[in-house]
Amino acid sequence: MTYEENLLALLESYKAGAIDAKTALEKLHAADYTDLGFAKLDHNRSLRQGFPEVVYCEGKTVEQVAAIMEKLAQVHNNILGTRADADKFAAVQKVLPDAVYHKNSRLIFVERKPLPKDDKRYIAVVTAGTSDLPISEEAALTAEIMGNQVERVYDVGVAGIHRLFDKLDLIRNANVVIVVAGMEGALASVVGGLVERPVIAVPTSVGYGANFQGLSALLGMLNSCSAGVAVVNIDNGFGAGRMASIINHMR
Repeated sequence: MTYEENLLALLESYKAGAIDAKTALEKLHAADYTDLGFAKLDHNRSLRQGFPEVVYCEGKTVEQVAAIMEKLAQVHNNILGTRADADKFAAVQKVLPDAVYHKNSRLIFVERKPLPKDDKRYIAVVTAGTSDLPISEEAALTAEIMGNQVERVYDVGVAGIHRLFDKLDLIRNANVVIVVAGMEGALASVVGGLVERPVIAVPTSVGYGANFQGLSALLGMLNSCSAGVAVVNIDNGFGAGRMASIINHMR
């Protein structure tokens, strides 16, 4: 049973008089999180935020990642791990055979019960260059598993601005736009000046030495003269995908 199903069963037991209020409260607290010693898994997050706790895999051992994702998958239908390498995925796949790995975006996910998607509202992920694709796919796949339709517009950077104009109708009809760019990060300002939708800018660490591993793109996006452009951290495709999902689900 998922966390939500367990919670409903607990409420039904209390309603039927099978358990008293004190026992129900104790069981509720016990179900809120799992203590693995090295990690406390927040099962309640799916009720608070609409999606279970996401696992940041970088910096964790392969054993820790496998144990965390195995336990989360026992409680939730859909789980996501970010910044994972092939060794960590191999460990996860041993305990979760239905886990899927996207090498380019470094995402591991299990999707047993896909969230419903509104086909009239979509997120556009716009990418400056092919070298930005790992971060773009991190954003796009994050948004998709969180229940959003995503349209990808790749390799439309300012060095060939005519490529962007060919896709302008698709971008303008999106409900939210994510713009991923390295180098000087100019694409976010260009797109921000052409659409009336919120633009989430993602600076990437793509670029030569003076790019300072994404710092120049970050500063360029933060100093954008286009209104309606917000910026996440360098290479934070997950953060952009999550923020776009929240905006896209607002009514």
